[in-house]
Amino acid sequence: MKNRVTVTIAGQEYTLVATEDQGYVEKVAQHVDTQMKQVLEGARVSLVDGAVLTAVNIADEYFKEVEASENLRRQLKEYLEEATKLKMELSEAKREIFKLQNQKK
Repeated sequence: MKNRVTVTIAGQEYTLVATEDQGYVEKVAQHVDTQMKQVLEGARVSLVDGAVLTAVNIADEYFKEVEASENLRRQLKEYLEEATKLKMELSEAKREIFKLQNQKK
């Protein structure tokens, strides 16, 4: 189901059509609005140039987050591999202990 949500970005109203719920769309629009305000306050640029600069800033955030999540996935994979290796070593050690205990009897 598509939702129509009216939001305000940089003082202008936009009606967005999305499959996501209204709260999510408003959250996204608020993020864009905040970024636009920061760009427009910091420089004397047109609304269009401000939008382009905002898009570049948001794309930069996005790619940094993608890289961070890939690093976390890689680190998690390494931890899981290490845990598997340690489980195998523990299992081998338990077998060895069992073997040694049975030799004493």
